[in-house]
Amino acid sequence: MTTIIIEDEKPAARLLQRKLDKLNIEVAVLLHSVEEAIDWFTENEHPDLIFLDIQLSDGLSFEIFEKIEIKSAIIFTTAYDEYALRAFKLNSIDYLLKPIDEDDLATAVTKFQGRLPKKEKLQIDFDEIKKMLSNPFDKNYKKRFTVKIGQHLKVFATDEIECFFSENKGTYMHTYDNRDYLIESTLEQLEQELDPADFYRVSRKFIIPLKAIKEIVLYSNSRLKIILPSYANDAVIVSREKVSDFKNWIE
Repeated sequence: MTTIIIEDEKPAARLLQRKLDKLNIEVAVLLHSVEEAIDWFTENEHPDLIFLDIQLSDGLSFEIFEKIEIKSAIIFTTAYDEYALRAFKLNSIDYLLKPIDEDDLATAVTKFQGRLPKKEKLQIDFDEIKKMLSNPFDKNYKKRFTVKIGQHLKVFATDEIECFFSENKGTYMHTYDNRDYLIESTLEQLEQELDPADFYRVSRKFIIPLKAIKEIVLYSNSRLKIILPSYANDAVIVSREKVSDFKNWIE
């Protein structure tokens, strides 16, 4: 069985390769861009299985399928949430949300192996998927939050919020007037509810709005430190695996 990885972040690609090695899946090639993938598919026999990131450094990976007729099975590895992926979940082998969980990876590989030895081209409507992913703002995102303060309810608009953070198994909203409010949503739920054009989850602990970024500082281990207007409880660090995606988000 021939397997390749198409992933623009080289550390993430190598990490996935190591995880696949543990499952006795040998990766033949690591590709890192749309252009590189098109060139490779033009010159080589197509693999049995592709681990495919959606957003590459030079465009969406769906551009590959506009140039080349791919005959391989595909497991998506992506930072897009499940709502964007629903349309094609049944058509692909599986999708894995980053950071990739090893149990989920093993399940996806097992699912693929269950289809062997039949090698069939997957009938995926890439034009429809690309259209959907190119229009993420059709969703009605959350514009305000209601917080209980004693016997009162207070409503906050999203533009009053400096960041969301998790602490001691709770999720908090920090406002520009330097106050923290406990809310019921988890950071995972907030990722689905907030407009991705305005809010980004920089780490397991923090979601920040673009407008709140006061300064971006180079930090240890190729990470970034975000300075916010008033939040000072803890360092807001962009994890190393998210730096590339974060830079794309702020541009």
